[in-house]
Amino acid sequence: MNLRHATLHQLRIFLAVARHNSFARAAEDLHLSPPTLSLQVKQLSETVGQPLFEQLGKRIYLTAAGRTLADACQDIERRLEQLGEDLAALQGVEKGSLRLAILTTVKYTVPKLLGGFCAAHPGIDVAMVVGNRENLLQRLAANQDDLYIMGQPPEQLDLVCEDFADNPLVLVAPPGHPLVGMAAVPPGRLASEPFILREPGSGTRLTTERFFATQGVALKNRLEVGSNEAIKQTVAGGLGLAVLSAHTVVSELALGELVQLDVQGFPLIRRWHLVYPRGKRLSAAAVAFREWLFTHHQPAALPEPGARARRAQARPTQRP
Repeated sequence: MNLRHATLHQLRIFLAVARHNSFARAAEDLHLSPPTLSLQVKQLSETVGQPLFEQLGKRIYLTAAGRTLADACQDIERRLEQLGEDLAALQGVEKGSLRLAILTTVKYTVPKLLGGFCAAHPGIDVAMVVGNRENLLQRLAANQDDLYIMGQPPEQLDLVCEDFADNPLVLVAPPGHPLVGMAAVPPGRLASEPFILREPGSGTRLTTERFFATQGVALKNRLEVGSNEAIKQTVAGGLGLAVLSAHTVVSELALGELVQLDVQGFPLIRRWHLVYPRGKRLSAAAVAFREWLFTHHQPAALPEPGARARRAQARPTQRP
């Protein structure tokens, strides 16, 4: 086996097949004829000395050798991208790409900053993935992106974590709830209240459960919902209370669709973190975005709970 005989062209073709799990879709994506693509993969397999794919029924799967080669191909692809950006930077030309993965809750704040960044750096191609905590942890473990923004970085991974902004969690209720307008509600008063919670593993849920556990309160879980938008609609419909990032409910609080309760201990203050694997060499584009994030992020001005409650009481509840 002499991998020096493998070409970059063959490696790109193989990686496309591995990503699509299909020779036909890879050929279409690369604008190659299926026979040409199959021949290149066959030649690469002969160079490696082991089969790279196995077919079970109508589907193909990577062999152990194929998985190892696919990981190496991804490393080569990232290094070539890095090389292109480094060479462009040496020429004084701002070009490159940025892969950013953010938590669903962050989509209410970071995309606005990203718009300004793209306007200031038009030569940088930006791709952004929005996902829940579990999705981001999987991408982080696989080093699929340049930078990650999340609330609670995992402790089991060796990471660089830089906090850049507050993420206050507030307790919201429908406008007609009996606790609306009450000041300094004790947490124990909520023991009998039904709660709408995010899925297990969510950073918001972990923080909420930890706080109420310290108060000796076991939350009454009425529903588990996988998105903030669905939780807001569920709470507005009167099915329970919820703890959400204040950034996600600014519009609903302003319109009176939801009300922030004045509960002792709230808001719970978390922090947003910029995260990437320790030892990772950041591209010029990633460094530029990091600097932009820390320079241009502005904390949102949020009204006090009492003011929201008074507005909600002053506004008559609309019924269909």
